[in-house]
Amino acid sequence: MIYLDNAATSWPKPEMVYCKLLETIRSGGGSYGRGNHRMASRAGDLIFEARRLCGQIFGFSNPNDVCFTSNGTEAINLALKGILEPGNRVITTRMEHNSVTRPLQKLGKYGVEIIKIDTSPEEGMSLDQLERELKSGAKLVVCNHISNVTGTVNPIAEIGELSNKYGALFLVDAAQSAGNKKINVEEMKIDLLAFPGHKGLLGPMGTGGLYIRQGLVLNTLKEGGTGMDSHSLEQPVWGPQRYESGSLNTPAIAAMAEGIRYILDETIESIEKKESRLVVQLMDGLEKLDGVRIFGPAKERSRGSIVSIQLKGYDPSEGAVILDEAFGIAVRSGLQCARDAHENLGTLNGGGTIRISPNYFNSEQDIQHCIDAIESMCGKG
Repeated sequence: MIYLDNAATSWPKPEMVYCKLLETIRSGGGSYGRGNHRMASRAGDLIFEARRLCGQIFGFSNPNDVCFTSNGTEAINLALKGILEPGNRVITTRMEHNSVTRPLQKLGKYGVEIIKIDTSPEEGMSLDQLERELKSGAKLVVCNHISNVTGTVNPIAEIGELSNKYGALFLVDAAQSAGNKKINVEEMKIDLLAFPGHKGLLGPMGTGGLYIRQGLVLNTLKEGGTGMDSHSLEQPVWGPQRYESGSLNTPAIAAMAEGIRYILDETIESIEKKESRLVVQLMDGLEKLDGVRIFGPAKERSRGSIVSIQLKGYDPSEGAVILDEAFGIAVRSGLQCARDAHENLGTLNGGGTIRISPNYFNSEQDIQHCIDAIESMCGKG
C-alpha cells in the first residue's frame, strides 16, 4: 500500500510513537490528577511533558495554556461554544471544514451572526473584505491555516494583525498545518489554536488540543471530575483542568508527545521542504496528463501537502477505488467533510474531488507510482 491520505490521518507513525503508546499502557496505568501514588504521579509527568512540547512547537511559554481534547473537532467546538453568545458576530471563510461550519450553523440558530467572506482557492481569505467586516465589529475571526481540500494557505499572521487591531479574538484551525508548517501563536497573534494529534503531529487518533491565550476564560463544553477542587460543586475557574473533565487518554497523549519530539528533532523546516518537493513532483506529473483537473494554488505558491483533482470520465469515488484496488494507492475521495469549500470550488454537485496528500514518510518513488497510475487511467496529454 502506498499511503497518500495523510490529510485524514498520518501513517506510518515514528517508531517512538508506537513504543511510547505500548509502554504507557503496560507500565504507566495511573490516572493523571487522581491520586498521589507513583503511577498517578508518572501520568502527571507525562501530561505535563506533552503540554511543554506543545508550547515548544506552537510558540507559547506556559505549558498550562493548552488543554487536551479527543480530537481537533472537539477543540474547535470548545473554542466556538466557549466564546460565542447570542448577539455576537463571527467572521469566517467559505473554505472551512465542517468542524467549523457545523458548530457555527448551530450557533446561528441561537442568535450568533455568521459572516462568510470571499475566499480564493488560490490565495485564501480576502484581507480587504476581512477589514471591512471587522470595522462593523466582531467577537471572533475563525479560519483554517491550510484548506483540507486544496492546500490553500491562509495569511494567518496578517489575519491575526487585523483581528487584534479591531479587537476581535482569533481562532485558527490547524488541522492541516500543525506539525508541518511553522506556527508561533504569539508572533501571529493567535488567541486560540485548535489542533488534532493524529495528523501532522504524528500521534495516535483520539488526541488533540486547544491553546488558549493567557487571561482568556471560556465557557466549558462539559463539566465533571477534574482531579482538583473536588470539594466544589463548580468547575475550576482556571487552568487546563477547567476544560478536561474526565480521565485523559494518557497513553495516547504521551505518544502524541513523542510525535512532537520527532518533529522538533527533524525540524519543521526540513519536513515542509520535503513535503513541498513531493507536491511539486506530483503536480508536475499530473499537469502533463490528459483529463486531469487540479484545484487550488499553483505549485509555485506556498501550499499545504494536499492536491485535489478530478479525472475526466471518472466519478471521484470510482477513481479512488480504482487507485486502491488496481494500484495499491490510498487517497481520499468525495467532499472531505468540507461542504462550503466544495461549493466554493464548484465541485459540490459533482461528487467532490480525489484528494492526494503525501507526507514526510513518502518517497519520490511513491509519487511517481501515483502519477503513472493516473496516467494509465486517463492517458498522457
